[in-house]
Parts: sequence; C-alpha cells; structure tokens
Amino acid sequence: MAYSSTIIGRKHEQDILSSCIESNRAEFIAVYGRRRIGKTFLVKQFFGNTFDFYATGVYKISRQEQLRLWQEQLAKYSGEKCTKPKDWFEAFDQLRMYLETLKGKDKLILFIDELPWLDTPKSGFIRALDLFWNGWAAERRGLKLVVCGSATTWMTNKLLADKGGLHNRVTRPIRLAPFTLKETEEYLQSINIAWERKDVLDTYMILGGTPFYLSLLRQELTLWQNIDELFFSRDAVLKAEYNFLFSSLFSEATLYRRIVELLATKLMGMTRSELLEQLKIIDSGKLSIALDNLVKCDFLRCYQAFGMKNRNMLYQLSDMYTLFYLRFVKNYHGMNEHAWSNMEEGKRNVWAGYAFEQVCILHINQIRSALGISGIANDVCSWYYRNKEQSAQIDLIIDRSDKAIDLCEMKYSDNEYELKKDYVEWLRRRRDLFREVSGTKKTLRLTMIASAGIKQNMYASALQGKLSMEDLFL
Repeated sequence: MAYSSTIIGRKHEQDILSSCIESNRAEFIAVYGRRRIGKTFLVKQFFGNTFDFYATGVYKISRQEQLRLWQEQLAKYSGEKCTKPKDWFEAFDQLRMYLETLKGKDKLILFIDELPWLDTPKSGFIRALDLFWNGWAAERRGLKLVVCGSATTWMTNKLLADKGGLHNRVTRPIRLAPFTLKETEEYLQSINIAWERKDVLDTYMILGGTPFYLSLLRQELTLWQNIDELFFSRDAVLKAEYNFLFSSLFSEATLYRRIVELLATKLMGMTRSELLEQLKIIDSGKLSIALDNLVKCDFLRCYQAFGMKNRNMLYQLSDMYTLFYLRFVKNYHGMNEHAWSNMEEGKRNVWAGYAFEQVCILHINQIRSALGISGIANDVCSWYYRNKEQSAQIDLIIDRSDKAIDLCEMKYSDNEYELKKDYVEWLRRRRDLFREVSGTKKTLRLTMIASAGIKQNMYASALQGKLSMEDLFL
C-alpha cells in the first residue's frame, strides 16, 4: 500500500488500518498507548479527517458537559438541530438515527477520541457503548468505529478486557509504541532539525521516542539549550509534564508513581516480590495490574534472568523521559536555567552510560539485524550472580538457537571506545564465570555495542561482535 507522507513510520499500524478499511465487515478499532505518543495524529492523518462523526472526551469534566459537547458535534455532522441527550443511551441512539440517514455510503467512519474520559463516574457510558455496538453497529457492513485513549487502565481493563457485552468485541487493537531511533531521526528532519546522529541519540536518551516531546525542540537552539529550556527554565514544559502524565494515564496514579520512582533507584530491576516488600503494600493483585499496565505503556520492561524462564521476572524502568526526569529534574530546586549545560560531566556520564544501555535494549530488533540473526530464533534476557566471594552481571544476553550466546556489553562515549588489556581480561573472566555457573555448552560470543564504535587495536579482536550507534538506526 501507499503510506501517508505526513505520518512518520507507523507502517505496520497503517497496514492494519488499511485492511480494516478494505474489509466489508464492521470493524471496532481501538488505538491505545501512553500520552503524547501520537494516537490522535495517526488516526486523523490516516483518514484525512474524512469522518462521518467525530467526538472527543475532555479530561475531568462532568457527564452533562460531555453530553453537551457530544450534542454539538452531532449537530455539526448531521446539519440538524439536536436536543441535548439526557444520558449516554440517548446520545448513542441519536448517533444511530443520524447514521441511518447516510444510506448511500459504502463506508461509515466514526472516530471517538479520548474514550475513557467520557466514562465519568456512574455515567453508564460503557453499557451504552455496548448496546450501540452489539445492538446495531456490529451488523452494519462497512462501518468502522475507531476509538483512542491514553488512560491505559481503562482501555485495557474496561474495553479490551471487558467481561460484559464488549468482551472480545474490539476487532483490531493497536498499541502505539514510541518511535525508534530511525523514526526519531526522520521526525526531526521533518521539522527541519538536521542534527548529527550523535545528537539524535542523545535526544533519544532524554526524550525517548515520544513525538510530542520531540515536537517541542527548536531548530535554532542546540540540543543542550533545548534541554535547559524544556526542563529547567522558569516555565519548563516538560518539568510540569510528569505529574499529569501519570494522572491522565492511570486511575491509581500514586501507586504507579511509587513503582517507577522505586525502580529508578534500582537500575537493574526488581522482582514482583521485591517490589511488594519495598512498597509495603498488600498482595491484592493491584501491583500485578499496575506492572502490566506500565509495561503496556512502555514505562517498564519485563525480562527474565538467564535460565529462569517464567520465574522471578524482573521489572526495569525503561522510559527515557521518566529516567531523565527522576535523575535530574524532580528534586532540582535551583534557579539555574542552564542547569543541563552546566551539569558536572561526571554526573552526566554516569547517567548516559545507563541511558545508552536502555536505548540498546529498546532496539533489540536492530541489534539482531546487525548481528545477522534476524531469522534465527533467540531469547533476550539478563544474568546476575552473587556469592560471598564475587558478583557479576550481564545486562543483555541473546540466547540463540544456533548454539551460540551473545554476551553483550554496551558502552557510551564521545569517541571510539579503546579496549585495554585489563578490561579484556575482565570480560573473559566474566564469560568463564557465566559458563561455569550456567553450565551452558553453547559457544559464548563477546559482543560490544559502542556508541562511537570500537577503536581497532591489538585487543579489539577479542570481540566476536562489534556494533556501533549506526547499527541502532537500521
């Protein structure tokens, strides 16, 4: 198919939307993902705003106000004066009667944005939507109902996992993920920011692949000047974003913030049982739901330790914006509006090393491609070992079905990384310890992903895999 020139990336999502449009059956499409990820933009640009009806929920207003706005939209599209509906059952009935007047159209495109915000307390919204879909819309060939929502707990629990009439009624769920590095580069170029890839990488390490955050960058400023303005200036936009981000996404925002703020102090990650103990909460199932939602919204990654499948899963904070905010912004109370530009290099380097590791893990598909193992079955995990005498950990392991394992080391630096004798010996000792403890018989490959590449010297041959920042842009 021909992809929209106004949409950066999102090819898979456009393929799904295209197949929905081409099908003759009624389609119920739910687009969800974290706030600011571009859900509304994708739908509006893909359909070119050619909707037969469009309405949007508004954050924290009453049911009566939501119904009034719905009435205004219905009047706009129908061209008829509409009475204000007394409840959501009447509102959807009015929508049905209007749509039935459009008899000559093969396709009917309905878009309801920020669907969760329409479901105010005791509003009856979800059951009215249930009746509209199951009682009429699902039988209308060519009707396409597209809904969006940033409130992930609502979208996953009340819509996608509804136990009532909407159970399994969504025909095409689409979870919108952050941009990759390549897509971030393409987006920045589309807004006339032509930075070198090192700056694009640094941008990603701070803002992640969230389109709205990237849209705030100003082309006339350097990256560091932009970060000062967005996080440390008097009216810094992204300093105020953090609290609203969680309250708009999750119904129990306090618990979600506590989880991510605890994980920000435990960079390797924590198990569910460790989180329960540290958070001092009762094991009622709420933590599992919160962790699942945070993973679905790309705030956390869930991974396993080598050799421990489906046991002691580790949760690790992986959202780049949140990592940066909690490390440098949340507890900063100074008056220096150029705090990032004037940051001590040592503090910046410690953060950068960890942030680069997360970027690499988020681009595991690109790493597989660069290693030439895209077509080989493989598992991604980590490994850690501790006893009284020694400890070791490997943050990224690719366990391959071709009887090899890549033990990956990730290094961030401004210049080519130069291997030294003592460091190579340390890598080999850690490799040998991994073999001894794990008991694996597979070939162990020392692989390094260095942001600026690896300097060729007499020790570089100790690595079986050598990747650079460029490979992450595949």
